[in-house]
Amino acid sequence: MNEKLEKLNRELAKGEARLRRAQHEEKILAHQIKQLTRKERTHRLCTRGAMLESFLIRPEVLTDDDVMDILKQAFSQNGMKETVAESVKGRVAGEPLTE
Repeated sequence: MNEKLEKLNRELAKGEARLRRAQHEEKILAHQIKQLTRKERTHRLCTRGAMLESFLIRPEVLTDDDVMDILKQAFSQNGMKETVAESVKGRVAGEPLTE
């Protein structure tokens, strides 16, 4: 009877150790996902910022407020909201944006 109890206690300890390892691995994976998501966002921001700057004349002299004003005006043009909405709708549906 005593041997059976010891065996069960050993199995319990092994199970607890496996659980701790799995929990630790889960934390590591969650951290990796967070890092990859952040890197993707940073890359997207840099790429799109460069795209914007390619349309600006002397972007180095413009302030952030200047660029925001330009964007507000550009996106308030007739049809711009609809164009953006259609682009998003097409991407969400898996359709290419080019015609």
